[in-house]
Amino acid sequence: MQEGHEQNWLEIPCPDLNDSDSAYAQAIKCWDLNLYARLGLALAIAPHFRPEVLDVFFTKNQLYDRGFSEFGGVCISKHSGFLPTGQTLCFLLGSVHSALRTEAMEILSSNHILRKDDVLLVNETEPGAPILSATLGLNNKWYQYFVSGKEIPDETNLLFTAQKISTPFDWNDVVLDENILDQVMEINSWMQYEDTLLNDWGLSKSIKPGYRALFYGPPGCGKTLTTTLLGKTAGRTVYKINTLLIVSKYFSETKKNISALFKKAQERNWILLFDEADALFGKRTEIPDAKDRFSNAQITYLRQCIEDYPGLVIASSTMKANMDEAFLRRFQSIIHFTIPGPKQRYQLWKNAFSGTLTLDSDIDLEAIANQYEVTGASVINIMRSCALAAIQRNEKLVRKQQLLQGIRNEFAKENKTIS
Repeated sequence: MQEGHEQNWLEIPCPDLNDSDSAYAQAIKCWDLNLYARLGLALAIAPHFRPEVLDVFFTKNQLYDRGFSEFGGVCISKHSGFLPTGQTLCFLLGSVHSALRTEAMEILSSNHILRKDDVLLVNETEPGAPILSATLGLNNKWYQYFVSGKEIPDETNLLFTAQKISTPFDWNDVVLDENILDQVMEINSWMQYEDTLLNDWGLSKSIKPGYRALFYGPPGCGKTLTTTLLGKTAGRTVYKINTLLIVSKYFSETKKNISALFKKAQERNWILLFDEADALFGKRTEIPDAKDRFSNAQITYLRQCIEDYPGLVIASSTMKANMDEAFLRRFQSIIHFTIPGPKQRYQLWKNAFSGTLTLDSDIDLEAIANQYEVTGASVINIMRSCALAAIQRNEKLVRKQQLLQGIRNEFAKENKTIS
């Protein structure tokens, strides 16, 4: 340790990236890397960005007139610098605290997030060489991402087929019929107690891991919001699947895309939402033109992946009648999201206008809830329209005329009118 430096590297604070919007900072926060993993990643990055910082490892052991074995590292003809190996990482972590070698082994294992996302490359060793002599590298696609901040060009990039969704709301904001909410809470309980039931109670002999549910009903009735709240409660990420993009023209490509999606989802324990699921899981029909219709083989493979997925899969549809009944029998829950009744609509109106906006004295929300059959999504659209109208008048008052106009606009989308 050089004079004037900390006596223990753990005393050196890790750079705070909370206020940084760089591609590197965003990746670190997304992966939620601890101090040791960040050091491992920095070690792999160094030859690409700051190779000179590793020159210290060229120090010779004067007793043997050679490099220190514990430093690890290799040199190659096309690079004059020091290339780190697994042994280098073990030295950095464990030279002072030997117990931290286990942290190094965890980072190098195939189960670590940096390996799963193909960020950290651990190159194969020569036959007979120690495992830790494998060189550490940075995948070129991630190098390009850290430099440019642009999305990673990868044929299996799930951003093309799946969209991460979340919500700022909580369960107090979703207004569902009591029977519907009870069914939803059963799914929530399964995610909470699944491991106990299958392993501690021994039910794995009779019950497969995972849970499959169908949410069906008109648009705007809370199917997607409920899904995101299930994820939020369980601390799991929700991905909405673009079923039209995941299925390619050729079966071989489709199988690859689907396999990549479910592999990544299982690694991260994602909740998968297949929106407009009847497009893929509808009743089987004869296929007159294979170029224009999804083949039965494609659908069969996707269905099998869903049945075998050990996490939560939710299929969302506007009509249950469009779904294949044989496939639906594999679902643990089928929940009908109905148009909110007057009581639920009144609560939706109250929730929407409980913030900054103030309702004019002639607005009777209970009467409006009884008279106009709208969904929760429609109420939010109307509130947005009223807020825009109010701010243009430089006030926060919602006038009845503007509220009724918002209702008319929503009804017009379905070719309905109001008096």
